Amino acid sequence: MGRQKRGRDISGIFLLDKEPGVTSNQALQAVKRIFGAKKAGHTGSLDPLATGVLPLCFGESTKVSQYLLDSDKSYRASIMLGQTTETGDSDGPVIETVSDFNITEKDIISALKQFEGTIDQTPPMYSALKVGGTPLYRLARKGIVVEREPRQVAIHDIKLTRCDLVSREIEIIVSCSKGTYIRSIAEDLGGTLGCGGHITALRRLKAGKFEESNCLTFYQLCEILERKGLSGAEECLLPTDSAIIHFPKIKLPTEAVRWILNGHAVNANELPETGLLRMYDENTFIGIGFVDSDGKLAPKRMMQSVHKPMD
Repeated sequence: MGRQKRGRDISGIFLLDKEPGVTSNQALQAVKRIFGAKKAGHTGSLDPLATGVLPLCFGESTKVSQYLLDSDKSYRASIMLGQTTETGDSDGPVIETVSDFNITEKDIISALKQFEGTIDQTPPMYSALKVGGTPLYRLARKGIVVEREPRQVAIHDIKLTRCDLVSREIEIIVSCSKGTYIRSIAEDLGGTLGCGGHITALRRLKAGKFEESNCLTFYQLCEILERKGLSGAEECLLPTDSAIIHFPKIKLPTEAVRWILNGHAVNANELPETGLLRMYDENTFIGIGFVDSDGKLAPKRMMQSVHKPMD
């Protein structure tokens, strides 16, 4: 018999503004302890150096974490040109410095344009991507370098927002698809310019529909807990369907709800030809459905507890 998990059956999404110097999992565990949650998960790792939007899912909300993981992201990154580091960021030792620096702002803007659109990107060795079940960063720490297959990612927009050629530091804002490594962009940009480069600061501005203005830091959550208690902290949790608010919404009659909850596809009015939908019993979010090959609404991911809807 499996070991029973300890904790409370609490569901919801907490939007954390991650601080620098901690891993995404450390941040998750700290917030999980505050809520005393039995089940929790984050929606895509941020580097220890990075800050910003890190949605944390608790309880039933972990069922929608994959959709946040698959969502587009936006970042603001500071890049030091003229230096290459072992890790691609300022946490690693400098392995090469270029003293002859004759790069102009025009050169940088031109180089950045090469990253727009769908590109092939090789994941960095210092990443959580696994090879044979082992995270690449663990191999990298042992001095082991393995072949990594380039992966297609989409750079929707990349802009130069600050350029200081004296300090050799620039700032860019990137809107991109899932799986994009901003450190790789910094390294590849440095390679294109012939001077090397690495990340000195990185902030996630947006994950899916969630923006940095929606987030709270761990210390802000602790202050709320101290002033208002656990019930006050729980008011900071967003409902599960907030993560998939971009899916079309469909309200189902009582009989259809009963069939859906028992795993059966049902006929429904005004269904799209394809795609995922948010399903509701009156105003209660009950799960995610999809249109099957027969044109019926079928269950894909169902909730086991009641959630207040977003709209």
